[in-house]
Amino acid sequence: MLLAEIISVGTELLFGEIVDSNAAFLARELGTRGVTLHRKTVLGDNLLRLTDAVQTALGRADLIILGGGLGPTDDDLTREAIAAALNETPTEDAAQLAHLRGLFESRGRAMPEINRKQAWLIPSAEALPNPVGTAPGWFVRTTRGGTPKLLVALPGPPREMQRMWREQVLPRLPMPAAALEHTTIHTQGVGESTVAELLGDLTRQANPSVATYARATGVDVRVAASAPDRDQAAALLHPVRQRVRELLTPWTWGEDDQTLAGAAQGALQNRTLGVIEAGSAGTLCTLLADQPAFLDAAVTQDHARLITLGLTPVTLRGAGLVSEAAARELAAGAREHLGADVGLAVVVATNGERAGQAFVAVNVPRPGQEPLERTLHVNWPGDAAQVRERAAVSALSLLRASLSPTPDPHTRTAPAPEQRPEGRTA
Repeated sequence: MLLAEIISVGTELLFGEIVDSNAAFLARELGTRGVTLHRKTVLGDNLLRLTDAVQTALGRADLIILGGGLGPTDDDLTREAIAAALNETPTEDAAQLAHLRGLFESRGRAMPEINRKQAWLIPSAEALPNPVGTAPGWFVRTTRGGTPKLLVALPGPPREMQRMWREQVLPRLPMPAAALEHTTIHTQGVGESTVAELLGDLTRQANPSVATYARATGVDVRVAASAPDRDQAAALLHPVRQRVRELLTPWTWGEDDQTLAGAAQGALQNRTLGVIEAGSAGTLCTLLADQPAFLDAAVTQDHARLITLGLTPVTLRGAGLVSEAAARELAAGAREHLGADVGLAVVVATNGERAGQAFVAVNVPRPGQEPLERTLHVNWPGDAAQVRERAAVSALSLLRASLSPTPDPHTRTAPAPEQRPEGRTA
């Protein structure tokens, strides 16, 4: 078993000015390759604390991955920390220095002297080329107590880090013989506690493991199995995954890399979609932006404009804009006035007495029949951004379910807040 630890370096990460997406990427990469990740640490740009963190990690992990701190400035201290932890002295590597000078000269610039530290190496380190940046990485082989240890230093920018990881680090790592197979099943319209109850004892077994995660688009269930090779892992995974699929069928909309917008696109089956949003600031359109079926949209809270799009003055005066009746009329208007095959509408209140209230509606034509109209009432507390996001996600879910061959009956009320805990969106 290969034990790993990630150390993310940068005061901007520590203070939350930048989200640490690199650690999440590396954790997924390690997990899919059977590497056991025990800890993730975030540290500011402080040499003593970084050195101590590296020394401590060497005592408990086989693989230590440091992200960030490889730039040319005085507060880029990852190289210094590794050198101090290993009691080695960095020196300029002539080949690396020539490469750095060449990068600047190819752009018609002289290399600033401050960049010379990016050409440093210690005796136990091998330079990792960076084809999309100036900061080379380090791959360090050392021992602690007679046990082989590996340290990897990667640049902070995600584009540079991910390419270096795939092209330079993975081929050098002694990956464990064990294999990990996993599937993530996406659900919507059911709460995490209910999913846990449905799964029962499945969530308490070790291998395959079954775990639930609340996301912005619903509850995800990850089923994972490990074994000496992929075939054995797949054989372990299959029956448990099938059982999870069976238990969650009424709420499942996709798996793994599928998105809810993509699932709705698939359900449209070559039909075009028109969208009208009032009060949601284009959140639904943003989710749909990359889908080919997305034909046209109107995003407005102007009453006069909404009336030209199908909202009747009677509904506006009576039920109001944020109402089931208004959502129905605008969904029909999205078909008629935007020239789409299917209409989808969202009306949202983000402030005032009705803050948190939203209605979504879909209008689907049926040959020889009245159009299929379905609505959903969203009533979750939260700030304006949360309310808009939840309404948009509910609209996609309603659209997908309405277009399914055998759609499940929808109530007119969305799941309660308990089913989407605050602070646990993706």
